[in-house]
Amino acid sequence: MMKHTSKLKYAIAACIVLASGTAQADRNTGRFMEVGSATRAPVGHVGFCSENPDECRTANDSAVVVKLDRARWNELVAVNAEVNRQVRPVTDQELFGVEEYWTYPTEGAGDCEEYVLEKQRVLRARGWPASALLITVVKDTNNSGHAVLTVRTDQGDVILDNQIEAVLPWYSAPYRFVKRQSTRHPAKWAAISDQRVSTVASISD
Repeated sequence: MMKHTSKLKYAIAACIVLASGTAQADRNTGRFMEVGSATRAPVGHVGFCSENPDECRTANDSAVVVKLDRARWNELVAVNAEVNRQVRPVTDQELFGVEEYWTYPTEGAGDCEEYVLEKQRVLRARGWPASALLITVVKDTNNSGHAVLTVRTDQGDVILDNQIEAVLPWYSAPYRFVKRQSTRHPAKWAAISDQRVSTVASISD
């Protein structure tokens, strides 16, 4: 895990990136991820849905994109920092004795999926629409699997992460984006076409 630095410092930096990076993103990759065809859900999420069917069965009639005003932005930054601070990083093997297991961090510990699920739950409880809060699988800078939360806003897709404290536009994150939850149904997943040459190399999942 990367060390967390000042929340204020990262909030200011992220705001600058979000504002100044829009033009570049429009020219190169776009503010929104390019999502393609349906793909397999991660095994851990299939297990999570089996154990938490109410979290995965409700389809969304319409996919909502949140209007990102100052209050909403501050809320994202606060929730990201709060969950990152409250959850202790522990691997699934250490915590549950298995390689991959997705659940809420009820014991105050977990790996990247527990962080993501908790952020998703907290934001939903605060009134954010489920269709705008999508678990996303990426390859990190070590080409290892990692999970982040994509928040869909009118300013573009932004990322809540436990390895990087800043809430960043997706195209500024140093990851290769692989797939994410469908905006229409929480149990379904879609592939992401990430063509950025500056990210880590993608490998088959």
